[in-house]
Amino acid sequence: MMFNLLGAAEVFRTIGSVLLAILILLVMITVHEFGHYLAGKLFHFTIDEFSIGFGPALFKRRSKKTGELFSVRLIPLGGYCAFGGEDGLEEEETPQKDDGAGMSEAASDAPEKEGEHVRKDDPNAFTKKPCWQRIIVLIAGAAMNYLLALLLILVNALSFGQMMTAVYEVEPSEEYAAEYSLRDRDIFLGAEGKDVYLITDLAKALNGKNEGDMARLRVSRVVGEEADGTPVREEKDITVILRADVRVGSTADTATLWQALGVRYDEASSSYMLANAFYKFGFFPSVGRAFVYSFRISGSIFQVIGELFTGKLGLESFGGPVTTIAMTSQLASMGLRYFLEIAGYIGVNLAVFNLLPIPALDGSKVIFTAIEWVRGKPIKRSVEGMIHFVGIILLLGFAILVDILQFI
Repeated sequence: MMFNLLGAAEVFRTIGSVLLAILILLVMITVHEFGHYLAGKLFHFTIDEFSIGFGPALFKRRSKKTGELFSVRLIPLGGYCAFGGEDGLEEEETPQKDDGAGMSEAASDAPEKEGEHVRKDDPNAFTKKPCWQRIIVLIAGAAMNYLLALLLILVNALSFGQMMTAVYEVEPSEEYAAEYSLRDRDIFLGAEGKDVYLITDLAKALNGKNEGDMARLRVSRVVGEEADGTPVREEKDITVILRADVRVGSTADTATLWQALGVRYDEASSSYMLANAFYKFGFFPSVGRAFVYSFRISGSIFQVIGELFTGKLGLESFGGPVTTIAMTSQLASMGLRYFLEIAGYIGVNLAVFNLLPIPALDGSKVIFTAIEWVRGKPIKRSVEGMIHFVGIILLLGFAILVDILQFI
């Protein structure tokens, strides 16, 4: 009976963690679409619908004042802000005979349904608006994602500290003196005179050094304990003799880094004995580091994409929606500090990813709009629409493929 109760509790805990991960993704995507919505309202774009989720509608309400439809839909893995005339295809239809009043006969005779807008002569349709306004609306979603992510990162840094990499256990060695080695529970703060935010910062600072070289590090080191057992830490500048050549080929290839620093390798878990540690800085340093941290996350995304195209990283190093939800649920269930950390990280990722010049993403639409701005006329809307359609199919295929590779 006790076994069944424990098993049921574990199942409910897992379900709760997955729901929490889905909630994070839903909030981030909703915030993204809300950014488009706010910018659209600012420039008086016609907005057909703002939806939370995809699929059949669970709730719908249309504003009598604006005609905008607000809905909540069944599948909680997305959302959208639909602008009137966004595809611009109505511009390519053969125009009807003009009745002399500036409106085609067909358009003037057709009654407008309640809450709907006449598309062809709507000056606030998406493609009728100036290019610069459309570009602002397109990038507003990513901007909202980034601002929310930055806020979460800052709140986390001020409340719990910034998440840093720490040495859980150092490999004992008689060859290297203790004064030139790391110690258990050291937290990496800097390397070679530069601050460390991510493992990639540490790898970049030490990459190319050889066994026996000196590495200058700044760490937070445990120097004692308080009466209640709380560790007392001090920031120290130390010199470490590297125990191996550092040859980091990609973001996933850090084995030589940890070997050089003397981090113990655990055969049972097939991993180096590292840990996450939340380290508190002062108020103003925390504010500054929050901005830099978000920039470093953005930079790491471009680095990973570059390594993918150059072959330094394989597809198996990536994860699709299933992998993302699994990893997010695992971290989010570990407490509020991890919840804020992963939510901020996902927010920055969404902001950067959506601005990439990949068909179907906002970044690609910005490019098409910029081309229209320069040329003075758009690329044929049907052609652009087909490019975006192919893009979304390829993106879905890529997401499914990388998830499958995680289980092969």
